[in-house]
Amino acid sequence: MQVFGIILSLALLCVVAYRGYSVLFCAPILALFAASFAGMNLLATYTHIFMPSLGGYITTYFPFFICGAIFGKAMEHTGAAESIARGIVGKMGQKSAVVAVVVTAAVLTYGGVSLFVVAFAIYPVGAALYKEADIPKRLLPGAIACGAFTFTMTAIPGSPQVQNAIPMAFFNTDLYAAPVFGCISAVMIFGCGVVWLEYSRRKAQKTGEGYGTHLLNEPEAVGDIKLPKFGLAVTPLGFVLLSTLVLQKIIFPRWDVASVVTDAPYNIAKTGVVGTMNNWALIMALIIGILITLLLNPRTCKNGGLKLIVNTGAAGCLLGVLNTATEVGYGNVIKALPGFQTIADALLRIGSGGSPLLSEAVTVNILSAITGSSSGGMTIALNSFSTQYINWANESGISLELLHRVAAIASGGIDTLPHNGAVITLLAITGLTHRQAYKDICMCTLVIPFSTCFIVILLQSIFNFV
Repeated sequence: MQVFGIILSLALLCVVAYRGYSVLFCAPILALFAASFAGMNLLATYTHIFMPSLGGYITTYFPFFICGAIFGKAMEHTGAAESIARGIVGKMGQKSAVVAVVVTAAVLTYGGVSLFVVAFAIYPVGAALYKEADIPKRLLPGAIACGAFTFTMTAIPGSPQVQNAIPMAFFNTDLYAAPVFGCISAVMIFGCGVVWLEYSRRKAQKTGEGYGTHLLNEPEAVGDIKLPKFGLAVTPLGFVLLSTLVLQKIIFPRWDVASVVTDAPYNIAKTGVVGTMNNWALIMALIIGILITLLLNPRTCKNGGLKLIVNTGAAGCLLGVLNTATEVGYGNVIKALPGFQTIADALLRIGSGGSPLLSEAVTVNILSAITGSSSGGMTIALNSFSTQYINWANESGISLELLHRVAAIASGGIDTLPHNGAVITLLAITGLTHRQAYKDICMCTLVIPFSTCFIVILLQSIFNFV
């Protein structure tokens, strides 16, 4: 009955999210609903499991969210994000509208702009392009999600997104872990996603379906504002990637910080020092990106511009971090239930006697589905099982870099069920409903990445690449 309660709770969470109810309110209620099947004290479960888990996630990952959001807001306010979007779309043309939106989202996300900010930045340009080409607007969220929520978030080595940063603290790796595995996965996810979106476009246009009418949240026409040139606009993105690379690969490895931070008052575990320093590198790189963006166009700091960037960016990150942290709280309540141990034992038996990669991929996918969050599900999975995976990998001769990359890619698999915070936010931005647009989002961000992860694990077992 306890396992049934977990499954029923997750199903109900997907349903209420699909119908548009906030997971901030529904997730704790349905977590306690699952806990009731185990006869647990509901108030104690809420105050001593759900809330500490929510707070713990914010404590660890809030710097990534707020720095990423302010960086994204700076890119938006200075016109850099729109310049990049217009530049790519202009070069690729109306006939390549779908690919242009995917590529633009990918460039911004890989450059360190928060995926929530990417959705805001690309939507007006993408909507105008789709309207001009008479492509159904309902296909636009799928294209944005394909570029922002998938391969640039989890697969491509060097991505500064939080999903690529989380495994560093567990495996003492860096953002560039397992480059061959990651690049192969990225090419497959991108290629299959574009093929699906083009298929959907052609199918819709054969039936005479156009952009659509009576739509919500239609963007206002963009005026003739002076935008930075494309080359200058992409400079901050390059600095974020370059700064991360230099800090993680050159500067920090020569810094004997372990002797300082492993004792009081910091008490960082010796096994986590490298991962912690890599987290610092990403935070510093995003701050450098913010400063470079402002220096390229200092006029944006005048007349309250700097205050607007900081305040709006800080406020804008709250929805993303709270949605994710709430779902982490939900997932940790599920993890604390006695029935979860049955699920955990089954997950650890997957791939038993062989590679830990298969077990890790399944575990991260399932927990990301339960929480409706790639970063939340991966955090719970690695908190629970990373020690077992490390020991298993050492016994099997598997690189910890592969554990890092598989965890990241798997987190972007079946996390995007209807209750996923990023999906809900994207649909709200575009003024569409799950019923209208979720099919293509699901295919591009769930079915294709999920399948790719296991296909590449199979290829790795044959060809032994890292």
